[in-house]
Formats: sequence, C-alpha cells, structure tokens
Amino acid sequence: MATFIANSEFTQLASEEQIAKTMQALEAHRIRAVVFETGEEARAHVLDLIPSGAEVYNSPSRTLELIGLAEDIEHPTRFQSVRARLHSLDRVTQQQEIRKVGASPDVLVGSVHAITEQGEVMIASAVGSQLGPAASGAGAVIWVVGTQKLVNTLDEGFRRIREHSFPLESERTQRVYGQASAINKILIVNGEAYPGRITIVLVKQNLGF
Repeated sequence: MATFIANSEFTQLASEEQIAKTMQALEAHRIRAVVFETGEEARAHVLDLIPSGAEVYNSPSRTLELIGLAEDIEHPTRFQSVRARLHSLDRVTQQQEIRKVGASPDVLVGSVHAITEQGEVMIASAVGSQLGPAASGAGAVIWVVGTQKLVNTLDEGFRRIREHSFPLESERTQRVYGQASAINKILIVNGEAYPGRITIVLVKQNLGF
C-alpha cells in the first residue's frame, strides 16, 4: 500500500492572529475556547474539566492518542470509561445496548477535522457514532484541536477533510482494520444553544489528522 504524503497546506500551525480571530468567533457562538502551548498542558486541563464519577466517552482520535488522553480516559481512576464498557458488550447480541450506552455520555472527549475563522466546527466520520453525542446527546463536549486544523472558510474545511484528513485516516484504518475509511457523514457545529456545553482546547502543536 502506498503511503499518503500530507499536503503541507494543511499541516502549518495557525498564526497568533488566526487563533485569536477563531477563538473570538467560537466564543460569539457560545462555544468556550482556550489555548495551550503543548499537548501536555491541554491534557491536564481536560482532565481537570471532567467531573469525578462522570461517564466519559472518548471518540476515536489520533490527537487524544498522541497526548495520552485516550489512555487516561480508557483507564480512569475517578470517572467511568464508556469505551471500556462498550468493549465488554457483545457486538452481535447487544447492539441495542451498545447504541444506547454511546449515545448520551456525561462527557464526550475527542477532536475535530477543521475549525473556520467564522467559528464553524467540522467533523467527518465513516460510522457517525460520535456525531450524535457531539450534536446533542452528551452533557458536555470537549474537543482537543491542533492549530493546524484552523482554516479560513467552510470550503477550505471541506478540502482539508477530503484532501488531508480522509486519506490519512483511511491509511490508518487500512493498516489497523484491513479496510479503508469513508466520508459518510459530516457534522458542522455553527453554535451551541447551551453556553459552556462545548469546550474547544486549542494546542499550538501539529496533532492528529
């Protein structure tokens, strides 16, 4: 299998000006935004945001893997891992319970594929299991996002997904699961009805796809 070479257009970290403009737009759309220099700082902040005893679902994310959050959430000490519970269920005989367990966690932690300067957040998925909780099912949503994912417009965000995120994710799923990925569903979050429900943690490092 040929190795995909990432387009450098979509791997450049955002400027301070673009970060500030994007954060201002997110806040105007009732989405909380914070920024950190490193993944380690972001990791500590996310863990501080998770209430003790909460049911936490970490959606599949290369970003969370890279900064250690996936491991923290799947092997917690003071909250409950939804993914660990899902792994304990039989995918043939307990499909209905699997759908219900993943649909409305107390906290969803993951990442996204693009954020525009107008404060629009874009997530693509092959299955879509993380999209329902992100849109409305989860009590709280925390997205950790490397600033290379900041784009100017929705059109540029769609290009980023098709030309950059998708080929890299498909390469990963081919390697791990033996099959390519697909852009079957795309969620665009243009705002949040409940202030404080969504927090975006920007990181000034090139993280994830």
